[in-house]
Amino acid sequence: MSAKISGISTTEPLAPPKGSSTGGVDRSQGEASAAAATTSQTGDHVTLTDSARSLQKLSDAISQAPVVNSTKVAAIKQAVSNGTYKVDSARVADKLLKFESGLK
Repeated sequence: MSAKISGISTTEPLAPPKGSSTGGVDRSQGEASAAAATTSQTGDHVTLTDSARSLQKLSDAISQAPVVNSTKVAAIKQAVSNGTYKVDSARVADKLLKFESGLK
């Protein structure tokens, strides 16, 4: 069983054969190294704005901040162990509803 694909010309190759350069022009070694030298001499230059520097400083400060508020965790552990920790069910339900509506 064969399937014919229309719209493709069989007289022109879709891609140049491996080992050949584009356009059928073959560069000599000297030309290729001269082009590479020109590219490396010009180089790229990056300049950061003051805003970018500020954002980098903020990012560094945030990465140094602790993820857990250890004082709050200690207070909650103490309340749980004493049996005085109370769960506000209305607040929990409200937070669940807000979270659920944010998923849509």
